[in-house]
Amino acid sequence: MINRKKLEKILKLVEKPARYIGMEKNSIVKDFEKTKVKFAFCFPDNYELAMSYLGLHILYFLINQNEDYLCERAFLPNYDMEKMMREENLELFSLENKEELKNFDAVGFTLQYEMSFANILRMLDLANLELKSIDRKESDPIIVAGGPCAVNPEPIAEIIDVFQIGEGEEMMLRFLELLKIKKEKNQSKDEFLETLAKEDGFYVPKFYKPHYNEDGTIKNYEKLNPNCKDRVKRNYISSVDKMFQIDRMIVPYIDVVHKRAVVEIFRGCTKGCRFCQAGMLYRPIREKSEENIKNIAKTMIDNTGYDDVSLFSLSTCDYTNLREVAGEMKEYFVKNNVSVSLPSLRLDSPSIDVLKDLSDVRKSSLTFAPEAGSQRLRDVINKNVTEENLVDVMTYVFGEGWSKIKLYFMIGLPTETEEDIRGIKELAYLVRDLFFKRDREDIKGDFRLVVSTSCFVPKPFTPFQWFKQDSIDEFYEKIGILRSIIKDKKVEYNYHDPELSYIEAVLARGDRKLSDALIYAYKEEKKAEKLDNEFIYENYLNAFKKYNLDPDFYARRERSFDEVLPWDIIDVGVSKEFLKREYEKSIKAETTKDCRISCNACGIKNCEMRGKHENFV
Repeated sequence: MINRKKLEKILKLVEKPARYIGMEKNSIVKDFEKTKVKFAFCFPDNYELAMSYLGLHILYFLINQNEDYLCERAFLPNYDMEKMMREENLELFSLENKEELKNFDAVGFTLQYEMSFANILRMLDLANLELKSIDRKESDPIIVAGGPCAVNPEPIAEIIDVFQIGEGEEMMLRFLELLKIKKEKNQSKDEFLETLAKEDGFYVPKFYKPHYNEDGTIKNYEKLNPNCKDRVKRNYISSVDKMFQIDRMIVPYIDVVHKRAVVEIFRGCTKGCRFCQAGMLYRPIREKSEENIKNIAKTMIDNTGYDDVSLFSLSTCDYTNLREVAGEMKEYFVKNNVSVSLPSLRLDSPSIDVLKDLSDVRKSSLTFAPEAGSQRLRDVINKNVTEENLVDVMTYVFGEGWSKIKLYFMIGLPTETEEDIRGIKELAYLVRDLFFKRDREDIKGDFRLVVSTSCFVPKPFTPFQWFKQDSIDEFYEKIGILRSIIKDKKVEYNYHDPELSYIEAVLARGDRKLSDALIYAYKEEKKAEKLDNEFIYENYLNAFKKYNLDPDFYARRERSFDEVLPWDIIDVGVSKEFLKREYEKSIKAETTKDCRISCNACGIKNCEMRGKHENFV
């Protein structure tokens, strides 16, 4: 346990000390010494973002329901807290028992975003743990990581001991069960890791050695342990109704990014957007029953006291009976002054239908993601929405009193032209005109439209994994066009920094050679007194240069279909043949139907979708 007096001293001096004290409503504190297996859930970002992540709450309550296990939380301290912790020689600690991370049996990181890799190193360093797995002691915790970025584990393969590939509920319980056996039998770390490597879903990097061609591409992977898998299969939950269900969340004392009850209504997505990694990784689609959703939502509100419940999934409006569920929930929520929020809406008729059902619930801003400025480019990325869909949805929402809209787009998409870029402004102004070109008595509210663009980053296990990324100069040229033509005061334009998107692309498609560069970049960052995006970008470039790595090799290089990719050691279920077909269709701007309508033979087995075919590739 850390020095409580030192902690109390610095908590009086830092911003938002509630980030570090724990003791929130619904948090769980167990006897640390008496509990057999101790797990620290680490979110590599600040408290406000971490506490908005549903996966944290699911695993927290799942693990803590077992009397033999405990799960405690640790997050990245803000810079004021980190500075004082280092000055007082306080190591990174858990919120519940204020235990140093090195006293846990396992420390787990969730990998939601490649740019958080540096934060993992920062947290390990604050915990006084060696950054490379080979340098850590036998008595140190097992370092485990999971989440969407784990499907390409190679850039941090020399940092993490074991990766969980896939959905975490069943895998985490199996991991802890084997960890309990390890402790009971006094197994070594290597014995434990070998046990994990024999099972589906666990990737242990030390048991695989990548070999490289002269041009720097991967030649093959050599198995260093005969008992590990040739390829590691992604694990997924077969029934989301039968899996563990949370009926409460930890309620923070301070405002966080999303302070509301969250109910997951289904997993997976059937739309097949070609840039979207999540849409490929979380197949097949699995829906919760209507009764389950309603019961969880009501209980969640009762147990948290929140006045907002979010129906969460990758594409909420695609839930089969959402209108029925929403209609019944509305009666309960309206009389209790509880609002219902949908994280993102599609530009189609089902979105209008559900908004009609929720029209009496408190109104806030609505978010839509057209992604591209022209129909041609939307066809390239398989975003099956039209300008007519946009007009229909906006006409309805404005008529019902909504006046604040957010539109998300990507720039740098494959085959993009200047006409596509200018089309973003045209769509934005079309939305503006739909609001104002109505009878004066029909105009309600203060109109505000926010247009945001992110830079396209090719991601593993998508049809676009073979495409190159735009250069930073090309991104800024496109941003410049939009800044010059979006001039209306009612339309705000925001954009994501191309430099960070470039580094993200390097890490997303990187290989094991990046591990040393990441560690070097972190150590240089640690020396700096001020961090901004310009420094972070230059720092990464210096690290790549030190280790003779060309970042363009990872971010800006087209891949061929026959190249061995760093993530080919992982099997997520979606076949490479399917991804190739989708790549080729994108070049011709051909769309693929929603797989609720007909099976597209993506490779997923045991899919319970309507329109299921047996001829899977």
